Amino acid sequence: MRRVFVPAAAALLVVAGAANAHPKLVSATPAPNATVAAPARVTLRFSEKLMPKFSGADLMMTGMNGMKHAPMKVASAATVAADGRTLVIASKSPLGAGNYSVAWHVVSADTHRIAGNYAFAVK
Repeated sequence: MRRVFVPAAAALLVVAGAANAHPKLVSATPAPNATVAAPARVTLRFSEKLMPKFSGADLMMTGMNGMKHAPMKVASAATVAADGRTLVIASKSPLGAGNYSVAWHVVSADTHRIAGNYAFAVK
């Protein structure tokens, strides 16, 4: 009886662990807190395939020299790339010098919504 129980319990733990997995941000370009030349796009790579219908991001300009207004949303579109793991945020026009934040949300097969944000600067 014990010979059957131990492997069965181990298999149950593996399945339960996989079911509780959430997508994790693996890399971002530009990198968090980086200062870069104006990027053509922002890319976020995740550890799992994403559900495109429920995944997206907002790009915000949070500061620039002489900026006296609240942060403003940058006109952009977020799409999931062909690999299924990369979220691509393309600005409708080139990014000017200043500080930016990316607020993202993704959903993978486990159907849990995960969100995060980070900042970068354009020189």
